[in-house]
Amino acid sequence: MIWVFLIIAAYLLGSVPFGLVLATARGVDLRSVGSGNIGATNVARALGRNWGCLCFALDCLKGLVPMLVAMHFVEEVTVGSLWLWFGVGYAAVLGHVFPLYLKFKGGKGVSTSLGAVVGLYPYMTVAGLITFAIWGACLLIWRYVSLASIVAAVVFPIILTAAVVVLPDWSFSVLWPLLVIAMGLTVLVLIRHVGNIKRLLAGSERKIFQK
Repeated sequence: MIWVFLIIAAYLLGSVPFGLVLATARGVDLRSVGSGNIGATNVARALGRNWGCLCFALDCLKGLVPMLVAMHFVEEVTVGSLWLWFGVGYAAVLGHVFPLYLKFKGGKGVSTSLGAVVGLYPYMTVAGLITFAIWGACLLIWRYVSLASIVAAVVFPIILTAAVVVLPDWSFSVLWPLLVIAMGLTVLVLIRHVGNIKRLLAGSERKIFQK
């Protein structure tokens, strides 16, 4: 029953629309500004870079905190515990993407996914941080948040697979659920960015902080 409770609690926490809360507190209707998305990118567009960074951090915590709590209850690394751990983290991501409080119309899930990934220490933490660095590099080069997120989503399972294969203490027979989970996150992020992909191909996608 504790796992059922943790999964439900993670989903409800993930559903908290921090971007919308921050914008409303500043007197801005976030859903009528820019893309209308409730994520950090649109918060930065509506309120400025600092508010966007704050929203990004809060959305990351929605994935990180449930994962850390879940790992507190089961510390032994087994195939079953990996599924339970990330079942909690994935619930938080789904809460962000399909929030109960906003009629299931939420964000893209990138920041909350990053929090959940970093929280699964050490197996996904290093791969997640490397992926985040790649995301940052892509953002600096091209200035498209959507493109950086798409690239990060694609390279993350590749980096994780390489780590499982290369590191001698990591057994594929135990850690294979991580690869399945990573691919699931990639698919979810790509699905949520279909509109962005179309705009990128059409040349109409807006760059970060572009008016």
